[in-house]
Amino acid sequence: MLPSDLRVALFSGNYNYTRDGPTQALNLLVGHLLAQGTAVRVYAPTAATPAFRHNGDLVSVPSFALPGERGEYRLALGLPGAIRRDLAAFAPNIVHLSAPDPLGHRALSWARRRGLPAVASLHTRFETYLRYYRAGMLEPLLVAVQKRFYNRVDRVMPPAESMAAVIRGWGVTTPVTIWSRGIDHDRFTPARRDLAWRRGLGIGDDEVAVGFLGRVVKEKGLDVFAQVMAALRDGGVPARTLVVGEGPARDWFAGQVPDAVFAGFQSGDDLGRAVASMDLFFNPSVTETFGNVTLEAMAAGVPVVAARATGAVDLVEPGVTGFLVPPRDCDAYADAIARIVAEPDLRRSMGQAGHRKAAAFRWDTANQAVLDTYLEVARPAASRS
Repeated sequence: MLPSDLRVALFSGNYNYTRDGPTQALNLLVGHLLAQGTAVRVYAPTAATPAFRHNGDLVSVPSFALPGERGEYRLALGLPGAIRRDLAAFAPNIVHLSAPDPLGHRALSWARRRGLPAVASLHTRFETYLRYYRAGMLEPLLVAVQKRFYNRVDRVMPPAESMAAVIRGWGVTTPVTIWSRGIDHDRFTPARRDLAWRRGLGIGDDEVAVGFLGRVVKEKGLDVFAQVMAALRDGGVPARTLVVGEGPARDWFAGQVPDAVFAGFQSGDDLGRAVASMDLFFNPSVTETFGNVTLEAMAAGVPVVAARATGAVDLVEPGVTGFLVPPRDCDAYADAIARIVAEPDLRRSMGQAGHRKAAAFRWDTANQAVLDTYLEVARPAASRS
C-alpha cells in the first residue's frame, strides 16, 4: 500500500477557528500528508472568521459555541445527513479522530459500522480541565468515557511516553504509536533574542523576564503562576512577567499579576523573537499532553521551570535544561526560579542545553510516523502477516 492509496477522513473539534497547539499540529500533519500524495478531508466545526488559513479540504460540521468562559470553542454534536453524504462520496479507507468529543464518538461509530480502520490522536488532557471550572468530581466519569473511546480504535497516538503511560493507567489496551512534535528551527532560535524589543515593552536589561506563552486560559495554571510571581516579588527577586498570547482570562490574569507586561498575540518570526527574548519560561500547566510551548522555549535557548506532569517530563532534563516541580508547589516553583535568576551562568548553560536537545525534534519525522501508522493500520489484514 502506498501513501497515494490512502483516503483519510480527519475529525477535529477545532481545525482553524482558534489557533492553539492541537490545530497547528493537525494542520502541519495534513500538509505533510498532501505532500506525500495522500487524499485528506477534514470534518470540523467552523466559525465565521477563521483564526488562520488552514491546510487541505475542510467540511464544516454544524456546531454551537460553548457557554461561559470558553465561548471561543465550538462543539459539534454529531454527523447530520449532509455530512454523512459527503463522507460517502469521499469514501475514506481510514478515519483519524483527534478528540473524544461527541463528533469523535459519532465518527468512530460510523467507521465501525462500515468496517473502516480508525486511529485516534491525543492533544489535550480534557479530564484535568474540570479542576479549573469547579467540576473536579466529574473527572472519573470523563476518564471512563475516554477509556471506552480509545479502546474502540485500532491505534492510539499520544505525543509522548508520559501520556501513553497515563492512558494505560486508565485501562486503555489499544496498541500505541507515539506521534511526537516538531519545531520550526529557523523561527525558534536564540539568534532572535532582541533586547530593544524588550525595552520597548518596558522590561529593563537588568530584569529577568519570566515568560508565559500560550492561550491565556485558567487551565494553563494561571493561578499558580500568579502566586509564584507574588512570592518572588515579596522576596525581592528581580523578575518580571512577560505574557505572550491572548485569551479569555487575560483581564483576570492582569489583575493577579499587576506588574506583568502583555505582549499580546504573536505569530511567525515575531513569535520567535518574543520567546527568545524571555530569560526563563515558566509552565505550571498540568493539562498538556506534550507542551509545544515548552519545546519552543528550549529551542530558543530559554531555560524552563515546569510542572512535573505529562509533556514536560518528556522534554525537561532536571538540573540540565531546567527544573521540574511538583504541581501546585508554589514554594518549590519560587525557589527554582529564584535560583535561575540568581545564577546567570546556570541560566546560560540550561538554555544552551535545551537548545541542543530541541534540535532532535523535527516535524517531518514526527508526521511521517503518523503516515506510517496509517499505512500499517489500513492495509488488508492478509498483507500484515
